[in-house]
Amino acid sequence: MATLLHIDSSVLPGKASASRAVADAFRTAWREQHPQGTVIYRDVAADPVPHITADAHTAGFTAPSDRTPEQSAAFAARVKLIEELEQADAVLIGAPMYNFSIPSTLKAWLDNVILPGRTAGENPSAQGTPVTVVASRGGSYAPGTPREGCEFVQNYLGVLLRESLGLEPEFIVAELTMAPRNPAMSELIPLYRASRERAFADATTRAKELAERLAG
Repeated sequence: MATLLHIDSSVLPGKASASRAVADAFRTAWREQHPQGTVIYRDVAADPVPHITADAHTAGFTAPSDRTPEQSAAFAARVKLIEELEQADAVLIGAPMYNFSIPSTLKAWLDNVILPGRTAGENPSAQGTPVTVVASRGGSYAPGTPREGCEFVQNYLGVLLRESLGLEPEFIVAELTMAPRNPAMSELIPLYRASRERAFADATTRAKELAERLAG
């Protein structure tokens, strides 16, 4: 049966987080299609992975027999994360926008799993794996909006996942999430609701489509 790797990174719990809520809808639909399948779940906000250290970095370019004990331990932690990515038939990533970019905890996960000569470079080990990124943001950074040039979540992850890891990313965006809580954005509440409904529908559809593709 298929294996799904699910990464959450929002600091907000449960339904208080748009990215978590939409990703959960994807995961629920996936489970319905793969009741006997495997879900590898990492909440990098609640249980952060280590940021890359000199030992973790240099170990990737050092022969195993020449590594220090510190390098070996740091590299083993990276390998565990890499193997989870390599085992996955599909990947689901919740990526809220914080200060125009992704959470540092998600960046740390990416820094760990990007390993030249294995997951990155020629013939990356997870090449072709479909990735669904649930991106959420308090405002709108869509093409044509005043803040279009400040969109560093979808643009960044699109390049990184595709070019560095050889994955196949697709984005589901829930935007204007601050509208219900910010009086200055009250007139945008209908657009927020439409975006939220579309994101949930897209997540369910995407999960079912991937399930059918993998089953075939």
